[in-house]
Amino acid sequence: MATKFQDKIDRFKDRILVVDFGAQYAQLIARRVRENNVYSEIIPHNLSAKEISNYQPTGIIFSGGPTSVNAEGAPQIDPGIYELGIPILGICYGAQLIAVQCGGKVGRNEQGEYGRTEMTVSSPGSLLADLETGTHPVWMSHFDAIVEGPEGSLATASSTNAPIAAFESPERKLYGVQFHPEVQHTPCGEKLLTRFLFDVCSCSGDWTMTSVIESSVESIKQQVGDGKAICGLSGGVDSAVAAALVHKAIGDQLTCVFVDTGLMRADEGTQVVETFDRHQGIELMHVKAEDRFFEALEGITEPEEKRKTIGELFIRIFEDAEKQVQDAAFLVQGTLYPDVIESGTKDAAKIKSHHNVGGLPDDMEFELVEPLRDLFKDEVRSLGKELGLPDEIVWRQPFPGPGLGVRIIGEVTPEKVATLQAADKIVREELRNAGLEREIWQAFAVLPDIRSVGVMGDERTYGYPIIIRAVTSEDAMTADWARLPYELLETLSSRIINEVSGVNRVAYDITSKPPGTIEWE
Repeated sequence: MATKFQDKIDRFKDRILVVDFGAQYAQLIARRVRENNVYSEIIPHNLSAKEISNYQPTGIIFSGGPTSVNAEGAPQIDPGIYELGIPILGICYGAQLIAVQCGGKVGRNEQGEYGRTEMTVSSPGSLLADLETGTHPVWMSHFDAIVEGPEGSLATASSTNAPIAAFESPERKLYGVQFHPEVQHTPCGEKLLTRFLFDVCSCSGDWTMTSVIESSVESIKQQVGDGKAICGLSGGVDSAVAAALVHKAIGDQLTCVFVDTGLMRADEGTQVVETFDRHQGIELMHVKAEDRFFEALEGITEPEEKRKTIGELFIRIFEDAEKQVQDAAFLVQGTLYPDVIESGTKDAAKIKSHHNVGGLPDDMEFELVEPLRDLFKDEVRSLGKELGLPDEIVWRQPFPGPGLGVRIIGEVTPEKVATLQAADKIVREELRNAGLEREIWQAFAVLPDIRSVGVMGDERTYGYPIIIRAVTSEDAMTADWARLPYELLETLSSRIINEVSGVNRVAYDITSKPPGTIEWE
């Protein structure tokens, strides 16, 4: 049987590797490539040239980074990569690194360039062929600057504090830009990336949701064979799409298991059972396990321990279900690319363990089937629509696998869950009433482990606050706090305080990601 790595190589004809040098925008670069129907993947900078070659990339993009390329210990790349004959595009730090390693020079400016900058195109070359000579707005974020390009390269643009704002060496297949083409603030960025992908790398642009379904179905069939699989169905879009995709591949060899943890949003358990049992034609086992989860979480307050406890209990329940589904050796999960990155891999430091990645027990008996592991959230929604899932599933707001267990700060108890369910239901109702449900990536309530003094009906109260969190995002890798109308915030505060017992204060979280995460734990 082929390895998972080789399976991925076989599935994607064209692939662009994004080498991450600690950039704020590495994920955004990968997404911009995928928007051109070309598969992209983020890899760490410390891989050898041979390891990178094993990916069989069509092209490589070096990301930006926060470090000076001349600083001691600055991230490097194996110089052997330049001998592979694969087109390379360097962005910001990535362009400077190409220059330093290939015969050029990077110097320190007296003044940096941050934000909107006028770039002067002198000789458009290949990447800037859509631009006339003259000035064009771009988005810069650098202090160092390239003063000599790679040996044999042509400087195609400059700016006030970047003598070489763009260069290219078609013979050596080396290209670099000091600005950031991946951000919307660079109007010419989209066309530049398109030219790199199709004119330089000769990508075919055939990575579509239809092709993803076809390749995934074939991969699942090869992995599962005649075996049986269990899918941990949460009711969210990720597990729902994973279930639909695997069901398309192996049919009645799949049994979905919905574990009612007691940590779901209000009325959600009933909705999940009705949707999948009656409308999707997939065999569904409904396991009511509220008591087991509350017992397991008793006394636990540390976030990572909560996630691991919930993740392990999920697996134990699936193992119990396996006894009813004889010979089920595979566990289907809706793991996404951001889950893998945030849980800590060879590619990235751990931000938090996702219950379906870092929270899995070492002695798990199942082989994982994760057909969405390479996809971002919006790609999963597109895949769900392509598979024919109903809008109420495809557009359901993201909900963490550990459920309300990670939206309750401190110990999780049935009483706290009931309080949070009531408040969260109001948040979702009012967001829908305001017509903002599709515009907001995620909106929910958080119950912190503190109390504050209040006055209600001329009497002193000592109740919990509810914190409202609403963010806008494209892929959950970065997010901005949503600018909800004041009138909506007033309605939310009034309803929650008046309708939810034990709550006497409402606050609104205005933290973006980074530095915060979307969830509180």
